Amino acid sequence: MAFTDLPPDAAQLQQRIERFHAVRESIVQQVRQVIVGQDDVIEQVLIALFVGGHCLLTGMPGTAKTLMVRTVAEALGLEFRRIQFTPDLMPSDITGTDIIEEDASTGHRRWTFVQGPIFGNVILADEINRTPPKTQAALLEAMQERSCTVRGHIYKLPSPFFVLATQNPIELEGTYPLPEAQLDRFLFNAVLDYLSPEDELKVVDLTTATRIPKISAVTTAEELLDFQKLVREVPISETLARYVVDLVRATRHKSDNAPEFVKKYVSYGGSIRAAQFIVLAAKARALSRKRYHVSQEDLTAVTIPVLRHRILLNFHAESERMDADNILTRLIATVPRPKE
Repeated sequence: MAFTDLPPDAAQLQQRIERFHAVRESIVQQVRQVIVGQDDVIEQVLIALFVGGHCLLTGMPGTAKTLMVRTVAEALGLEFRRIQFTPDLMPSDITGTDIIEEDASTGHRRWTFVQGPIFGNVILADEINRTPPKTQAALLEAMQERSCTVRGHIYKLPSPFFVLATQNPIELEGTYPLPEAQLDRFLFNAVLDYLSPEDELKVVDLTTATRIPKISAVTTAEELLDFQKLVREVPISETLARYVVDLVRATRHKSDNAPEFVKKYVSYGGSIRAAQFIVLAAKARALSRKRYHVSQEDLTAVTIPVLRHRILLNFHAESERMDADNILTRLIATVPRPKE
């Protein structure tokens, strides 16, 4: 196994990178026992995990969003917790709460904190847009600070910590769109589409038989944390980093380098967090492609899933049936690429 552009005297680094790729391939093999198709989405979920970010999965009912998250968690060997978001869910149902316990021997009472389902490694926030903003906000501190506050006490969450949320894009009754501040905390908005006829036939064959695939853990929490450090060590040239900054700035309609169609259709563009996430995601993608450097292709591949939930379109875009993917595709083709 050969990786390009490694620094000299990097035997230990070579071993870490080879182990990274071996674990990634093993995870994909485990997931493939259960999930058919959806190659791009699986790659984006794995990139989010190796970066240490959160991922929003958007797709129609029956596209295996929940099954995908559960299978990935089992392959990682991490503690998996599932939260079914409903209109009557309260913040304490997520974070946990203090209860009064009485000591049977002394009769004294004391407050005891009972952990909620957020105290896990991989948190599946299922149908996150079905609960009111007050309950959605219970995840804000957890996603950014890796902690939660209950009655003035701060509790650290396990590490690593990932929130993988799902939402249905077509239902409006009884749903509450995520606020922009919370959307910005997701590294990716991965969109699951319908499968091809051949893949749907495979799904029918796989799910209507008696065999049940067994998922084996292929890594540990400690090793995954090391992979996250490894991703950040991948170098990126100043030229490509400047390109990312220019690309994100071009999504803001008040920016000098914003093209006319952005000024026409976009109300708000991406923040500096978008540029950070594009670079980190590109680094993880480069490693998965057996490269120890970021290329233009890596940046282009991750730009749309990083930015599609970070740009707000105006009524002109809605009236002309323009969506975020259309605009971002045009933007990538418009912003000058750096010279090789």
